[in-house]
Amino acid sequence: MAPPVTQGQRPLLAAAWMGGSVLSFTAMAIAGRSVSGVHDTFEILLWRSIVGFLLVLLVASATGQRGAFRRDRLPQHLLRNIVHFTGQNLWFWSLTAIPLAQVFALEFTSPIWVILLSPLLLGERLTARRIGYALLGFVGTMIVAHPDFGRVSPGVLAAAASAICFAVSILLTKRLTRGESIVSILFWLTVIQGILGLIAAGWDRQIVLPTAATLPSLALIGAAGIFAHLCLTKALTLAPASVVVPVDFARLPLIAVLAAILYNESIDPAVILGGGVIFAANWMNIRSGRQGA
Repeated sequence: MAPPVTQGQRPLLAAAWMGGSVLSFTAMAIAGRSVSGVHDTFEILLWRSIVGFLLVLLVASATGQRGAFRRDRLPQHLLRNIVHFTGQNLWFWSLTAIPLAQVFALEFTSPIWVILLSPLLLGERLTARRIGYALLGFVGTMIVAHPDFGRVSPGVLAAAASAICFAVSILLTKRLTRGESIVSILFWLTVIQGILGLIAAGWDRQIVLPTAATLPSLALIGAAGIFAHLCLTKALTLAPASVVVPVDFARLPLIAVLAAILYNESIDPAVILGGGVIFAANWMNIRSGRQGA
């Protein structure tokens, strides 16, 4: 029998789970890019949900957790997934409207919104240190992305709104973890977002079916999506959202490095500097969580 997890170990374990989330979301981005020329955003989200639904059923059946699919908190699941689905589509739309650096920079304001909103939605304690660490991580993101915010466009507003949606979705997930099993949260995620994706993808009465070329990538997107949300949800059961979410800052320099390897995109020296700042902010935030600060 495994020894119980101590209070000091919880932030480190949460950070490890968030590492799995970062890798999974990165894999999703790469796979999504490979099929974007064949499938539109709604179709990608639809097929991702279908693959995820099958995986959740398989795991639940194998572990005897089919009875864990509760319906008494369905309104909370519905709200959480509508917010998340909206954020996803705003984010994908903004990719076509403004430079990628601006999208990424605005997306990574989510941890700041999590820290600021967590006292209101979760009753978590907000400290000056955690606000400082979130701001430091955001400074690192700005160094990496060095966006030009001289002009505010609809694309900028959409990306900013998506960041708020992602933050609210994370906080609603954290609230669901209080009494709801992870398998139930993932089940309703795939069901509700699958229905929303079907409605949106079929709005024009044209849904492109997976092809032999796109099926492996769509399967990867679905599997990575479920694993990413599993890791995120598990991390949120171990530590406060204000400690967990800033670890996601590490995704930006990781994506930059993989883009250089896979697509021969040059790495700006700012990525190295900003990545160091992001790492420092995450590490100090984790230590703060271990010390209860």
